[in-house]
Amino acid sequence: MRALRRLNVHPVLPEALSPLATLARNLRWSWHTETQELFRSVDPQLWEAAGHDPLRLLAQVDPARLQVLAEDRRFVRQVSLREADLAEYLSADLWFQRHAAENPAAPAAIGYFSAEFGVSDVLPQYSGGLGILAGDHLKAASDLGVPIVGVGLLYRHGYFRQSLDAGGWQQERYPLLDPSAMPLTLLTADGSPVTVEVPLHGRTLQAQIWVAQVGRVPLLMLDSDIEANSETDRHVTDRLYGGGADHRLAQEVLLGIGGVRALRAWCRVSGHPAPEVYHANEGHAGFLGLERIREQMAAGHDFDSALELTRTGNVFTTHTPVPAGIDRFDRAMVESQFADFAPLPLERVLALGAEDYEGGDPSRFNMAVMGFRLGQRANGVSRLHGEVSREMFSGLWPGFDTTEVPIGSITNGVHHPTWVHPALLKLLELPAGEEEMAPDGYDWDALQHVDADTIWTMKRRMRADLVTMARQRLSASVRQRGLPGGTEWISRALDPGVLTLGFARRGASYKRLTLMLRDPERLIRLLNHPTTPIQIVVAGKAHPADDTGKSLIQQMVRFADREDVRERLVFLPDYDISMARLLYPGCDVWMNNPLRPFEACGTSGMKAALNGAANLSIRDGWWDEWSDPRCGWDIPSAESIADPDQRDAAEAETLYSIIENQVVPRFYDRDVNGVPQGWVRLIRDTISVLGPKVLASRMVRDYVTGLYDPAAVAARGLDGEQAEALAAWKRRVRAGWPQVKVLHAESSGGQSVEVGRPLSFTAQVHLGELSPEDVEVQVVTGDLDGDDELRNITSRAFTSCSDLGDGTWRYAAELPVRQTGSRGFTVRVVPSHPRLSVAAELGLATLPDH
Repeated sequence: MRALRRLNVHPVLPEALSPLATLARNLRWSWHTETQELFRSVDPQLWEAAGHDPLRLLAQVDPARLQVLAEDRRFVRQVSLREADLAEYLSADLWFQRHAAENPAAPAAIGYFSAEFGVSDVLPQYSGGLGILAGDHLKAASDLGVPIVGVGLLYRHGYFRQSLDAGGWQQERYPLLDPSAMPLTLLTADGSPVTVEVPLHGRTLQAQIWVAQVGRVPLLMLDSDIEANSETDRHVTDRLYGGGADHRLAQEVLLGIGGVRALRAWCRVSGHPAPEVYHANEGHAGFLGLERIREQMAAGHDFDSALELTRTGNVFTTHTPVPAGIDRFDRAMVESQFADFAPLPLERVLALGAEDYEGGDPSRFNMAVMGFRLGQRANGVSRLHGEVSREMFSGLWPGFDTTEVPIGSITNGVHHPTWVHPALLKLLELPAGEEEMAPDGYDWDALQHVDADTIWTMKRRMRADLVTMARQRLSASVRQRGLPGGTEWISRALDPGVLTLGFARRGASYKRLTLMLRDPERLIRLLNHPTTPIQIVVAGKAHPADDTGKSLIQQMVRFADREDVRERLVFLPDYDISMARLLYPGCDVWMNNPLRPFEACGTSGMKAALNGAANLSIRDGWWDEWSDPRCGWDIPSAESIADPDQRDAAEAETLYSIIENQVVPRFYDRDVNGVPQGWVRLIRDTISVLGPKVLASRMVRDYVTGLYDPAAVAARGLDGEQAEALAAWKRRVRAGWPQVKVLHAESSGGQSVEVGRPLSFTAQVHLGELSPEDVEVQVVTGDLDGDDELRNITSRAFTSCSDLGDGTWRYAAELPVRQTGSRGFTVRVVPSHPRLSVAAELGLATLPDH
């Protein structure tokens, strides 16, 4: 029988226990072990049944039990201690406050926009790595005191829950989520919900705003499921990454444009300062730049000036090196959406996302391209991903080498209080009073001083916890699938004493879930070896529309269903945060075998490493820059093999060989007490070497110092009059640029020159209507490849110029030669202005015609 209305009944807590409601509604509990233990002690069995959700626990606990606790002075004392601890955490001066005291550049507030946030499994608003990264970003910002405000959407069905049918094919279901049963508060003013409006294809979409408190960080989540909207518009925020292109565009309009408006509304209600920096986490949030331009135009500025006033404070992070992973909409669809986004000229809006470069598709509107054009600062999420991104988007900056493309990199990190096993965190804690000696509060070298038996015992316990969880999930899946043959074997599935490998990824084809199945008989021998077996735990979801990914999952599931395999290799459906928090600590080795270089970062390997698991990985993403033989093994990438099947075969062969000849022997080499001293050394070194590098706190500090601070300075340093002048200068330079020509260039010294000797360069350059103050004329030198193309270039400005009349100028420079080998040079003219962040900013460069 379908209910007419949903009725939420909230518990009435005794006065002495009233702080429990506050503790439950601040998601800091999700990474604060002491607060979790407090809730567990309310009713340990109910805590497990409630899925470690404090609000569900308090809603279901027997009132008589609450009354008993209210009269328990020790318990009430613990409640008061946790309440005081949270209050101190929310008000203390942390890293950012000390940083801001020494750096006036630090922004007063930052808006962080993302389509998904994986903060906790009680707020299921994430699909995978992007959302988990965004959640870790907020949590680390909270721990550091960084004044970030998160902005996202509230999906009433979240992302799908995964199950399997009897044949191993992925099934999706979308359970309805109730905001009032989650740690959310509806934003109100004068007792009424605050709403924002956004234009949507000629009509008006309204959304209310829910606020989740993530420690010190508020997360604003827009929700279109309100009565003021039509039935169609109520479904705009129904599912994460659901529906077709129209649905996705509507969500991104609401996220970007509505997100800025929600941020403004929240600032008015809360009295919080408006952000100086706006961070678009992937292209989904790119329309925030259009709304900020609209605000400036409403204040009286023209489009070009408004663009300058906003882009200085915009930061854009791209997360995928896979072109298919970038949101691209039909140009006509975007044209329809913004046909009347007054006062922005439609043609200027369309130009921001236009693929008007070599190899681009003029019929598409590219959200990443818009992100780069609207953000003065941009980055990839690992060093290698930065390199790949500069290559991918080099068409936006013609005339510049890929090394000069203005896309940097900040390597992702993971939130260690969330992902490191509590027992291990305890061993890594600094002594009382010494916490401030390390910015992250832990001693990553601590295990070097812990005896091997203690470490090994802890690791076995972690593995046992994984086995228990895996058997429970496996049992539920087998029953749901209706598989024949009984379930008694599940009690023998996996073994806490066996070398355990983990593999959990999205079902995207480039991640190659089934590479380990390349030689099934060889894998079976490894799994079932009589004295040195291995076991593998596999998990992952495929996008509902990705039948290729689903078929890969099915192949893995069918293999795992074999009677000679199923006790040593298991596929666990419905990969989520709750599974991951036991999976990473329980694994000894984390496998990652994507097609290089398609893994932007790959933070799951970081989480495993923080729990002492070795990485067995292709040199891709973060592992490419931080690979270390003390912490794992490289799978060489066979990129020189053009045939995909042969490449897979070669890399699979290496994968098997490393497991057989290096991983297995090291794990099973035991001393007289049964402790693998060499493996314990690997655990110690992995945490010591990689620990400080792979932290979200390090990542957020890098964003603050490398992107947020400079963006805030640039935004403050540009007022309306200066923006108008800069915009006018850019218009004049763009209009005059076709006249700029390099007429002649030469160097002295003939065909050879000795290292250390100066080399003279001269050039004649026609600037037309432009002046020498508008440009920089550069000598560009570099190594010559076989096609006479310059590589590894450096550029130096000419130091003097003289007027030859009629808009032509003679430039001269003298540069020392510092390298041997075959070197080449050319002359380049680029725009020059004190307010340009880099010479490539306008994407204008003139080289000689020959």
